[in-house]
Amino acid sequence: MTSLVPQDQQERSSRLWSFEDRWESVFPVCRAHVPPDAWRHIAETQPEGVSLQGFLTMLSQARDERLPGFLGDLARLEWTVHSLSAAGPVILPEVDAPTINPNLQMVQLSWKGLPALLNGGKGADNESPVAGEEIAVVWRDAPGGPARIQTASAEDLLILKMVVENIEATTVAAAGQLPLGAVEAAIDRAVSTGMILAPRSRIRRDPAVFSIDAGDERFVTSPVFTLQWHITQACDLHCKHCYDRSNRSPLTLEQATAVLDDLRTFCRERRVRGQVSFTGGNPLLYPRFTDLYRAAVEQGFAVAILGNPASKQQMEALLAIQRPVFFQVSLEGLQEHNDLIRGAGHFTRVLEFLALLRDLEIPSKVMLTLTRSNVDQVLPLGDVLRELTDDFTFNRLSMVGEGANLQPPSPEGFSGFLKRYVDASRTNPVMGWKDNFINIVCHQSEMDLFGGCTGYGCGAAFNFMAVLSDGEAHACRKFPSPIGNVYHQTISEIYDSNMAQKYRTGPSACRSCPIHLVCRGCLAVAYSHGLDVFKERDPYCFMATQ
Repeated sequence: MTSLVPQDQQERSSRLWSFEDRWESVFPVCRAHVPPDAWRHIAETQPEGVSLQGFLTMLSQARDERLPGFLGDLARLEWTVHSLSAAGPVILPEVDAPTINPNLQMVQLSWKGLPALLNGGKGADNESPVAGEEIAVVWRDAPGGPARIQTASAEDLLILKMVVENIEATTVAAAGQLPLGAVEAAIDRAVSTGMILAPRSRIRRDPAVFSIDAGDERFVTSPVFTLQWHITQACDLHCKHCYDRSNRSPLTLEQATAVLDDLRTFCRERRVRGQVSFTGGNPLLYPRFTDLYRAAVEQGFAVAILGNPASKQQMEALLAIQRPVFFQVSLEGLQEHNDLIRGAGHFTRVLEFLALLRDLEIPSKVMLTLTRSNVDQVLPLGDVLRELTDDFTFNRLSMVGEGANLQPPSPEGFSGFLKRYVDASRTNPVMGWKDNFINIVCHQSEMDLFGGCTGYGCGAAFNFMAVLSDGEAHACRKFPSPIGNVYHQTISEIYDSNMAQKYRTGPSACRSCPIHLVCRGCLAVAYSHGLDVFKERDPYCFMATQ
């Protein structure tokens, strides 16, 4: 059949299709910033088989007033992104020292604000690109992930220079009169973005104990180690389930500084980022708390607070140093029950404090200790907290200390409670998952497993340890689990001890369980029921009954 379209028009349409097929898929952002008639003119004037270099040269040298001045730079940047994205799976090497991501490319630009265009928006303050020198960095850090792009900040350029020239953090800190921790925290930020590759964390589950499949890697190696630091026994409450109200020698600031130095050494040896979670008692009652908080920040640690409601002035003083990664408070149910456990007026004070934290943009968490008396109040409390906190979850009662005076939830009804909790969490985003046995619900429902209590099942002496004001180190604060003393041993010595290894291995009865890696129950609950935590499983386990 003879075509009704003239031959020259057919050739023109074919050339336009070829152009669009080759270039519009590569330069969609450029295309979006060129008027349709100007783009059509570009297509019509391109010779057959025009090379990329020729196309980029044309865009750079174009004098058409319809074209934005930044088009040439934008095309070079968009080609870099396309090339990296189309390069196939990313295979990142194992490294022994901080190393620049081999996929990273730097693009010198004569216009500012172009990376924002490629990220789907305009620049700072919703501004269009403006003339001015800028460097963009483009890289990939995930096997199937797209290229990432951003404007290189002064911090980015400094860290890249440090890595290329092998400049020590101590040298940069001294030259810039900066806290050493601030420099190391900047390196950690570059690692977290994937621009810099770091040696793999040495906080890793023992493959001789844990059955590890390829898909389980996220539950195996922790990039963070947390010191849960009970810096004082002083407290303004007298809760009916308090684990420990014993008298302990107070912490001095000199001792605290030495612990921070040791923690920094440990984290560098184990190639992990450090977090300090200050708690007590009430950590804000420690006389030198602001000084200690500042010292932890200057060492480069992420800092969290587990305490009681504080004043706006106290929180603003901490904000002036650095925003906490979160502030955790506790509630034990609805108002009447909570105030019975924690004291009259406590419920109202916590809600008011949560509102303050939200106003100050400090992330908040609410923790509940699950007992037989409040198990039916958890879901209603979650509804109360829906707009007030970022995360609400629970720990089961460990009947140690004054907690021995309360009753734990019924084991017979516990699995039903967990299923109701999981269902409620689907529509209430603040209801977080923490209890390891939620993984049994996931397993039974063929849902994806989650990390459990600490992201790695029971994290006792694995990716955290608790330290008391007198230096005692415990695998978990919820029950007596001594593994050393930070005033007489290094954290490395404590972590590598046989006793710490026993706690992080968990009960032998759990070894054959298909969710062993992300569960092992709660050692504190097993202990408080008189069980051998190294052999016997948590009595609330309902996996065995299936």
